[in-house]
Amino acid sequence: AQHLPSWSWWVGGVLITALYVWLFYYFFVGPTGFRWRALYGDAEYPEGYEIHGIDISHYQDEINWDKLRNAQLQGTPVNFVFVKATEGANILDENFNQNFFNAKKNDMVRGAYHYYSPLTSAKLQAKHFCKVVQLDEKDLPPVLDVEEAGALSKRELQKEVKIWLNHVEKHYGTTPIIYASYSFKMQYLNSPDFDKYPFWIAHYYVDSLQYKGKWTFWQHTDAGKLDGINEDVDLNIFNGDMQDLMDMTIKE
Repeated sequence: AQHLPSWSWWVGGVLITALYVWLFYYFFVGPTGFRWRALYGDAEYPEGYEIHGIDISHYQDEINWDKLRNAQLQGTPVNFVFVKATEGANILDENFNQNFFNAKKNDMVRGAYHYYSPLTSAKLQAKHFCKVVQLDEKDLPPVLDVEEAGALSKRELQKEVKIWLNHVEKHYGTTPIIYASYSFKMQYLNSPDFDKYPFWIAHYYVDSLQYKGKWTFWQHTDAGKLDGINEDVDLNIFNGDMQDLMDMTIKE
């Protein structure tokens, strides 16, 4: 029987290894390249946007606002910050009051958001948010964060979401913002009933937002790193300039 020369085994091993590396990159790293970079401390910003911000809750623990005030996001300061206020009909984020106060104290454009629960009446949730959150002039409009439908049908969810939005709009006299992931927006909220609302779309680890409709904010990673915040933090961009952002804020 003939034996292959030893060099042929070496070449074959190299080729097989190269094939495995290529397959791993093609199927796992390539499609989520932004995620891999984020995991290794390099959460890149999509190009072409100048206004940057974050959203925070008690998950970020205690924030060093002196450091955060001077932190840089792609060469610019933190222009805006959304702060989690409430969830469901009776939950208050334990760091809301401190974070909301400090955002204004440090000259950041601030907003407050409510995490929607499909288990509770939307009207009770809206009343809870309005009772907790005092929005001032130059604050951003209130935000409804919708991430789960629970046992609700698409139609039921849309009805409940509209109840929250209508109640809150009447209370504050300004049109609320809707936060949803790209896939959730397309599945549950892609209806003309919501066309008037500014959308804040979460779509991670892609170099361009695939949502083709009108959008206002884009949360592009949940693995951001910033001076003053020890935990990972969501990073966002605004679809406009600073004047556009200020035009969105509440007027007296």
